[in-house]
Amino acid sequence: MSAPQAPRTFGATATAAEVIDGVDLHGRRAVVTGASSGIGVETVRALASAGADVTLAVRDTEAGVKVAARLESELPHGAGKLTVGQLDLADRSTVAAFVAAWNGPLDILVNNAGVMAPPQLVRTPDGRELQFAVNHLGHFALAAGLHSALAAADGARVVAVSSIGHLFSPVVFDDLDYRFRPYDPWTSYGQSKTANVLFAVGAAERWADDGITANALMPGNIADTSLARHMDMQQVADFIASGELALPPGKTVEQGAATSVLLAASPTVEGITGRYYEDCAEAEPVTERAGAVAGVAPYALDPDNAARLWATSEAFIR
Repeated sequence: MSAPQAPRTFGATATAAEVIDGVDLHGRRAVVTGASSGIGVETVRALASAGADVTLAVRDTEAGVKVAARLESELPHGAGKLTVGQLDLADRSTVAAFVAAWNGPLDILVNNAGVMAPPQLVRTPDGRELQFAVNHLGHFALAAGLHSALAAADGARVVAVSSIGHLFSPVVFDDLDYRFRPYDPWTSYGQSKTANVLFAVGAAERWADDGITANALMPGNIADTSLARHMDMQQVADFIASGELALPPGKTVEQGAATSVLLAASPTVEGITGRYYEDCAEAEPVTERAGAVAGVAPYALDPDNAARLWATSEAFIR
């Protein structure tokens, strides 16, 4: 009789394909936001390759259709079905329409889409600061709207793509939309990424009885992505030179999607909820934010902060 095999473990260089290898997702349904570029595409590829039917929830449906067609030509026989749905996280009406159009259980929701550090203050049509609106509020509304579909699945998983950028700022509840303080692209990005982690903490608390797990993650420092399309690169260079911004080692897009895929589908994290992961492992607490390139801030896991954010977010999306 052979000894039982130890659970597989993955590290910083693991790819999404390596994480999904041997996982069977046939009969499962997934939604991935921001799935027309970057790690969203690789997340879709991995989940579909394991047999999941995946909806690419994208702002630009024409781009989404092209990505889906390309992936279908590259995926192996027996891969899951790909569909495209329109979703603009800055426009609450499209979130409501996406939710209304969904039928049946949902096994996996990957809140992957995001915007990073536009140099000037931008507000959504309903007056919210863009990064907080897209990165957190739109995803909050989506997950809350799909809650019944997630609860109808057997052990649904919600994955929130956060960032090491959450170390730039806690959620500033008294001025979420920069109406009283000067706009800063990095603290704005930081509080939106902290909100992603706090959402996972809040969902873990509220949805455990429905069999739903929720976790957040840092994908890594990935150069080949459209996330930085709004950024002032000179400002980034100045920020790095000042010592206020430190970057972890670079990753490929395939490596960047690995932790998302781990939390979405790997049996190695079955039942784990309300956590923050990086490099395919649970992150350690950060005790000193200056210059940190890894770890999670205690304020991002604080249950009181999570409860306050949940109540605030519910009020905003009513």
